[in-house]
Amino acid sequence: MGSVCSTAVSGGTYRATIGSQVVDLPIVPMNESLSLALMITVDMGVAFMERAGRDLAALLADGEVEVIATVATMGIPVAIEVTRSLGLDQYVILHKTPKIHLSDAVAEPVRSITTDAPQRLLFDRARIPDVEGRRVALVDDVISTGASTGAALRLLRSVGADVVAIGTLLTEAAVWRAALGDDAAMVRSLGQIPLFRPDAGGSWVEDWLG
Repeated sequence: MGSVCSTAVSGGTYRATIGSQVVDLPIVPMNESLSLALMITVDMGVAFMERAGRDLAALLADGEVEVIATVATMGIPVAIEVTRSLGLDQYVILHKTPKIHLSDAVAEPVRSITTDAPQRLLFDRARIPDVEGRRVALVDDVISTGASTGAALRLLRSVGADVVAIGTLLTEAAVWRAALGDDAAMVRSLGQIPLFRPDAGGSWVEDWLG
């Protein structure tokens, strides 16, 4: 994993280092006992994502990756820029929303920390030849509980992908390590952020364990 230094700042934001860039992320309450530092990749801008893609590609370059995979939607800008930076042409998307071309998709159940209801990851059967027997890197914006990442790994492996690396812009707290088990060793991250819990005075304090 990449070296990281993050510090809290005032005004309801958290200053995080993501590879070679520093950004202030808004702290967003999920409920009375939990808040998250939220990064929306589709709002980060082309220049930020291009540079982040180069930084993450550098961490994945030794894996002889042939195809990039990601989970929709926030992982798509990451996949595009990492694919471009590695000089590849193929990336595949694991969808969460049923679409007309996914009526016969390979499916895997998943539940995310930012989503109330259980969902399914869906992989287009027509794309199986693009990953079957090939060296695949799974990339995403944030790994938090590890639930989405674990489901994506199971789905990719079920269609014959050889997953050789997991890349992410940020990891959140540490619960994901136990959730991913031995696969946690494949994670390469540009940064780390905590969760936030309320203290007795009503302020939010960093929780690095989760």
